[in-house]
Amino acid sequence: MSDLTSASPETPDPEDVVPPDRRLFQAGLILLALTLGYYAFYAQQTEVAEELYAGLLIIVLAALPALIWARRATYEFPVFEVFMLTGINIYALPLLNQQNELQNYSETVILQAAEAVLLFQIVAVVVYMLTRGRARTTPFWSAQIISRDIGKYLGYGLILTTVYTGIANFSDWIPAEMEGILRAVFYGIGIIAIFIQGRRWGQNDLTFGEKIFFTVNLVLQVLLNFTTLYLINGISIIVLAVLGYVSGSKRLPVLALAITLPIIAVLHNGKTAMRTQYWRDDAIAKPSLAELPNFFSEWFQHGLEHHPKAGLTGKLIERTSLFQMICLVVANTPIPLPYLDGETYEQIPGQFVPRPLWPEKPVGHISTYTLSIYYGLQRPEDTAKTTIAFGLLAEAYANFGFYGVGFLAALFAFALKKYTVWAKDSPILSYAGLILVLLMAWSFQTELTLSIWLSSLAQAIVAVLGVPFVLRHFLE
Repeated sequence: MSDLTSASPETPDPEDVVPPDRRLFQAGLILLALTLGYYAFYAQQTEVAEELYAGLLIIVLAALPALIWARRATYEFPVFEVFMLTGINIYALPLLNQQNELQNYSETVILQAAEAVLLFQIVAVVVYMLTRGRARTTPFWSAQIISRDIGKYLGYGLILTTVYTGIANFSDWIPAEMEGILRAVFYGIGIIAIFIQGRRWGQNDLTFGEKIFFTVNLVLQVLLNFTTLYLINGISIIVLAVLGYVSGSKRLPVLALAITLPIIAVLHNGKTAMRTQYWRDDAIAKPSLAELPNFFSEWFQHGLEHHPKAGLTGKLIERTSLFQMICLVVANTPIPLPYLDGETYEQIPGQFVPRPLWPEKPVGHISTYTLSIYYGLQRPEDTAKTTIAFGLLAEAYANFGFYGVGFLAALFAFALKKYTVWAKDSPILSYAGLILVLLMAWSFQTELTLSIWLSSLAQAIVAVLGVPFVLRHFLE
């Protein structure tokens, strides 16, 4: 069986056997230096010097935990590190590139929004470094659920998720009342299978046949998700596979990224034209399976067309940006709109009540809709058709200002550090290890509010821990 566990007292740490591989750390340092140098040299992109300095500092603080992790060259899961690293694309780059939406806000508002981001980062890094703990050893943390034929079960997970994605996107076979449950189950299975197989690949533990099988299923799942003309689900699958590979190998899959990123950029560039053509009366005119080659060929043609207002890179940055949402909240809170004083956080407990017990339970994105209506972005009836991402940080500021931002940072840093330390020696296929994989998957779900972040994670945990229980008791 492959070695999928972290270092334990019985297993020498890799650093005690061979010199640590710090190529990822060195590559990260070079990339960070090039990024900082680029924006420092082309400072004219940012008219206000304070904005430039704030953007550069945000990049440094976002990258710092990941660089420390890479330099250690251990095999711990970089959950907090990935969570912090997202700050580069969602906060720093939009600020430094002077994203179009920022033209609507004054310099004072932009700088105050940057201060909120920096406060979040500083508090998070400090609390994470100060938090201590020790690995847990009870069966929940140390016992493997599946002790043999790992590749077989992960293969089952990959094919089941691929088949489910095809059925969900190209048929009406699934009853409406079962959609949420089945989505949680199969999405959870897919997360585990993709991440662990990516990690095994990084550890050189996949056969050639397993690599082909994994790649085919990965590509099929991404393409099937892309047919909805929402890219985020497919991109999340790719990110999860990359994180698995990097956590196992401490290397970036350079060739895979060099192929994948330009393709995603082209598809993003042509997304608007395709939506205009295929979205009709709030419904998606999906192609049939036989029409998929022509569908993606047409999409690529639209994507390769020149759009003078923004380049491909700029479009991708704008798509993932949440900095403008912080500016929106800062500009309007507490004047003219008072702080929400925890209103969206009060909506969290209700999301954990099963719908059969509360048929009138608010929808999962109730906190997002509350914010959208409060800040005048949507009317109540508009929320049935469109969801506007706010993110955790903007929500915290809307509720309690800088105090909310600082508390949120401390909470996430403390919780993620505690759990990763507790699960440090847990096999990846223990209950604790599976939860760790799910936390990794949720660490880059930056566009969610706290309510949907927690409730969706809880649903995935229930689904994922239930499946191996069945495998262990009925299939082994």
